[in-house]
Amino acid sequence: MRKDLDIDALRERLRARLAELEAGHEARTEASRTVDLDQARTGRLTRMDALQQQAMAQESNRRAQLEKQRIRGALQRMESGDYGYCVRCEEPIGVGRLEADPSVTLCIDCASGED
Repeated sequence: MRKDLDIDALRERLRARLAELEAGHEARTEASRTVDLDQARTGRLTRMDALQQQAMAQESNRRAQLEKQRIRGALQRMESGDYGYCVRCEEPIGVGRLEADPSVTLCIDCASGED
């Protein structure tokens, strides 16, 4: 367990962000539903706009799911005492990096592709 990190504050930030993502789930799901392509009721541009909005909502939902996975992983690492260490090289992740994004799993060197 790292002593140079305020784990409780980082945990609360992660939980708050997870709650935000969960709260927005219903809106993202509704926006990504199948688009009605009834040509008699809507014009071509309206249908194209609806399809584009649907695709953007689906991508937003995918990204939110990935972020939730990263947050849950960080919370699990906090519980196990492995939080704050790079999952690739096992070196400590910089405090500033963790404060910027508490769910990161890689140190800056590994994230940059350096070995």
